[in-house]
Amino acid sequence: MDPKGQRVKLNDGHFIPVLGFGTAETKEVLKSEALEVTKFAIDVGFRHVDCAHLYQNEEQVGQAIRSKIADGTVKREDIFYTSKLWCTFLRPELVRPALEKSLKNLQLDYVDLYIIHFPLAMKPGEELFPKDENGKLIVDSVDLCHTWEALEKCKDAGLTKSIGVSNFNHKQLEKILNKPGLKYKPVCNQVECHPYLNQSKLLDFCKSHDIVLVAYGALGSQRIKGWVNLNHPVLLEDPVLCTIAKKHKQTPALVVLRYQIQRGVVVLAKSYNKKRIKENIKVMRLFSFKIDWFDPLAVQGTLKSLLQCHIHLWPFSSI
Repeated sequence: MDPKGQRVKLNDGHFIPVLGFGTAETKEVLKSEALEVTKFAIDVGFRHVDCAHLYQNEEQVGQAIRSKIADGTVKREDIFYTSKLWCTFLRPELVRPALEKSLKNLQLDYVDLYIIHFPLAMKPGEELFPKDENGKLIVDSVDLCHTWEALEKCKDAGLTKSIGVSNFNHKQLEKILNKPGLKYKPVCNQVECHPYLNQSKLLDFCKSHDIVLVAYGALGSQRIKGWVNLNHPVLLEDPVLCTIAKKHKQTPALVVLRYQIQRGVVVLAKSYNKKRIKENIKVMRLFSFKIDWFDPLAVQGTLKSLLQCHIHLWPFSSI
């Protein structure tokens, strides 16, 4: 870790801030809110912004970044921006146009990181989730190694500084790593990761290949019907976690964020609540605060595992 900027060095020489601001939103959230909260997040100190074509708010997030550059709060090089290649654009010939579309929406010249959102190709087209007459997703047949080659060309063209993946398991990562003629390794694998789903085996695999694990859902899965059983425990209300937080005189959210950073994971904190956004950035000032019982989590058998209660719509991120 770079002690001055609290960043992690990627395997291509670039640096990624250990704490990122997640911009995914539910359908109930107005796109205009993405503009306001992203500006606020930059104002309070976030320099890593995570977004995606899927979120359908890159125009607003890009506007927020540009406004903070225009008013002198940051320079472009101060911001680490991640975008993601959606499943309907995994055919090699569609990769660069998809990135160029994101750049047009953002009105930026480049992104810092471009990653494959899911290792599942869907039928190309305007629909994010193309379905047949029976309501089933229409998948596409694409060799992800060919998709990866197209990402490598985007890096060479200067459209993105780094390239990586998301929601890949170790076998899917190995397919890329063992690809003949590989020019660039994935710099990261972004997966759901929190104390109820700690991804310890996948983390070890990634570390052994100099791939950074980036955690989304770090404060617990979104409480969305169809994604999580709403009758199951809320991570930030877990009694063991609350006890640890009380011991360290911190909030449960800060304990969870600090836990990930402590184990070498880059962590995304998503919130559209300004009070919580301001609270989450405090973890960057808490590097003297260390959790001594947590890794591997003593939660085995203490915190109830979401491996038992999760409804995984995208079962790709397990080892």
